[in-house]
Amino acid sequence: MGRYKKSHVLSQYADPRIGACAFFAGILITLIASVALAGEIYVIDVKDAISPPVASYVMENIDKALGENSDAVIIRIDTPGGLDPAMRDIIQKIMNAPIPVIVYVAPKGARAASAGAFITLASDIAAMAPGTNIGAAHPVSIGLGGGGKEGKDKTMEDKVTNDAVAYARSIAKEKGRNEQWAESAVRESISTTALDALEKGVIDIVANDIDDLLAQIDGKEVLKDSKTFVLNTKDIELKESIMGFRYRLLTILSSPEIAFILMLIGLAGLYFELSSPGAILPGVIGGISLILAFFAFQQLPVNYAGFGLILLAIIMFVAEIKVPSYGMLTVGGVVSMLLGSILLFDTPELSAQVSLGVILPVALSFCAFFVISVYLVIKAHRVSPVSGLEGMLGEQAEIYQWDAKGAGKVFCHGEYWSAKGPAGLEKGDMVEVVDIDGMSLTVKPIKDQDKTSE
Repeated sequence: MGRYKKSHVLSQYADPRIGACAFFAGILITLIASVALAGEIYVIDVKDAISPPVASYVMENIDKALGENSDAVIIRIDTPGGLDPAMRDIIQKIMNAPIPVIVYVAPKGARAASAGAFITLASDIAAMAPGTNIGAAHPVSIGLGGGGKEGKDKTMEDKVTNDAVAYARSIAKEKGRNEQWAESAVRESISTTALDALEKGVIDIVANDIDDLLAQIDGKEVLKDSKTFVLNTKDIELKESIMGFRYRLLTILSSPEIAFILMLIGLAGLYFELSSPGAILPGVIGGISLILAFFAFQQLPVNYAGFGLILLAIIMFVAEIKVPSYGMLTVGGVVSMLLGSILLFDTPELSAQVSLGVILPVALSFCAFFVISVYLVIKAHRVSPVSGLEGMLGEQAEIYQWDAKGAGKVFCHGEYWSAKGPAGLEKGDMVEVVDIDGMSLTVKPIKDQDKTSE
């Protein structure tokens, strides 16, 4: 009985302490919840063609967002497409990221074409701004067709297309989006406006701007890897991730047009350094340009047959100096340069091709540059020497002293020279230098020269 009373008394004293602990625990939970509400969302901007540097930039920033415990990542995209390997790297990163990734096609007037359409389909929440479009995902190849290869080319095109269709449908199915539209975007290259994409179940939201997007996704549930995320974006903090100088430089260098021009500059610089050793500057510029071009070639699908044709063109230009081909080597070099430039980049993606609007003026300018250089070198080789002993051949000299044996001294090039020639010459006669033997000149009289008597 006494033990019961003691326990009952202790329980009366324990109740207030338990209540106080519960009160403070509630305050702590509220504080933690308020801190969680004041999270952040990473915003990544993609405004270029999808290339390896762009893929590295996106993947690196998703990792940063994970490291800083961000609630989600928004990829604001405006792209004409890009390279398939870089696109697949981004999609794998999005689909395997442990936080929601939102792709927002913006601002108004932007597009998510080709590779951009695949990336948008792969997002956890797909959004578009009014006045944007998505689609045109058919892999297009630019090349020089040849007779007898149509069947082989058609088979290869079908293989690439079917692979892209299967990839698009699998992504759309995984994300609960319109699989039929995904297939049509690849097979038929259809492109859809933002409102039509929303109606067809291609995207989830049409938002005027980033604030409208955050308002619409507030409270939205995202199921990812059997885990449900509830987005609370009412008071969320946005953290803009600006592409740094390194990635911008790599993106510029990865442009096929820049890589093409750098390669030509590099080859031209090395040509001048080898043809005129000691100039140094052309060699330095050429070496740096070639190294940068080779770096870009690692990022791009380069057809080395095209590179070989361009190198062959330069060899032909150089050979024109040594071999009297009457211009045939120069013509061959121009043709080789143009064909090599067209074949240089072998990719089914238009954004990684060098357009003819760049190829023709740049290649023809470099051809004209080399042709003029070769012409000047040949012209210089044909000019008679104007300095040294050889430069005195054919020059006129004046007899200063002459004996009956046909020897004496002449005045030529401001100097007195020992000379020999026919007998009978007199002081003051004008003669022509016809040969040089050591330090002695051989002269002959100039015909029909006027003699004046003193």
